[in-house]
Amino acid sequence: MHRDTPSSPPAWAFPWMAGAALLGLGASLTAAYVHHRLLTDPAYASFCDVNSTFNCTNAYLSQYGSVGGVPTAMLGVMYFGAVLLGLALWRLAPKGAEGAPGFVFAMSLVGVPVVAYLAYASVALGSLCLICLVTYVAVAVMFAVSARAARSSMSTLFSRLLSDLSALVKQPSALLAAGAFAVASFFAVQWFPATAVAAASEDGGQGGAPSALAALAPAQLQELERFLNAQQRVPVMVASEGAAVVLVKFNDYMCPPCGQTFAEYKPVLAKWAKEYPGKLKFVTKDFPLDPECNKYAPGGSHMASCEAAVAVRLAREHGKAAQMEDWLFANQPTLTPASVKEAARVIGEVTDFDARYPKTLELVRGDIEQGAQLTVQGTPTFFMNGIRLPGLRGAFLDAAIALEMKRAGVTLR
Repeated sequence: MHRDTPSSPPAWAFPWMAGAALLGLGASLTAAYVHHRLLTDPAYASFCDVNSTFNCTNAYLSQYGSVGGVPTAMLGVMYFGAVLLGLALWRLAPKGAEGAPGFVFAMSLVGVPVVAYLAYASVALGSLCLICLVTYVAVAVMFAVSARAARSSMSTLFSRLLSDLSALVKQPSALLAAGAFAVASFFAVQWFPATAVAAASEDGGQGGAPSALAALAPAQLQELERFLNAQQRVPVMVASEGAAVVLVKFNDYMCPPCGQTFAEYKPVLAKWAKEYPGKLKFVTKDFPLDPECNKYAPGGSHMASCEAAVAVRLAREHGKAAQMEDWLFANQPTLTPASVKEAARVIGEVTDFDARYPKTLELVRGDIEQGAQLTVQGTPTFFMNGIRLPGLRGAFLDAAIALEMKRAGVTLR
């Protein structure tokens, strides 16, 4: 019977390592496609958005969705692509297969902490990306298989790896393949559009209405305008007070996507308020996903959101609503009814929270009933002049407001 020599990896190891890397690459490419569509198509709904718990959009459009401006999905494509390229080069090199497990093990040591960080991000967001979960499994399999298949001791594993790399760089075909991979990775990253939207500058010269439209590529702007023109407008009972555009958000202070849009839309709203005072009215309506006050709530995971909605309303009477909202969204993962009440006292200057809670909660229920009439089923849900908007990135919202301003007859500078 044939037995592997001490320096030879078991025969089963290579297909398992390559298969896991292929699985991870396929999942990363899928994630990159979904992320790109979310950035470029205002009406796109991801197939992996099952509910608020299993939701890819929440992950890709969160602060964890990119690193240094590079989408996390594209980093995954480059990572698994590099593993597969390395396996191919090791496989083709003389006696190269012997060092392949060491290479994959070294790559896995990079991937495991990244996976752990992204798993933490899922907990922080309260959402799990199913596509991302596949990449986590791929890294785990690569790590387990390569650790078992690497026959060399850990003391010589990395010296052997360096020796193999030195031999590979002397081969023109290896250098050519590595160079082509680097160039392809660079252009793949450039494929993603930039979507940052800055608030208006102090002099009002930058970030104005023209840039709201110019920030999008012509094809993106055309798709957004087509989408808006195709939507049915429904009556949303909010007084316009002379505003040309009324933007309404049905909100839950414990909903992670509500916090993301709160942060991303803030500079957009501030810009319009500064450059076109009174032309845009933004209204937050309460739709806490807590059965204590919302009979339409699908579950009981947001057990302090009723208290949070009341806290903001009471803090508003003292001119502290903005500070209260900032605190609530910043402390989403740890909110409890007790912590919300204490924050209302300290930040919102509310000294009679318990006494006023029942009556104020009835006002919250009024928003909930209005949301139910508009078939609001989750948060955040936005309406712009009666158009139900999908989850838009800041640049898309900025451009959508500009288009609606023009439709309403506002002359944009």
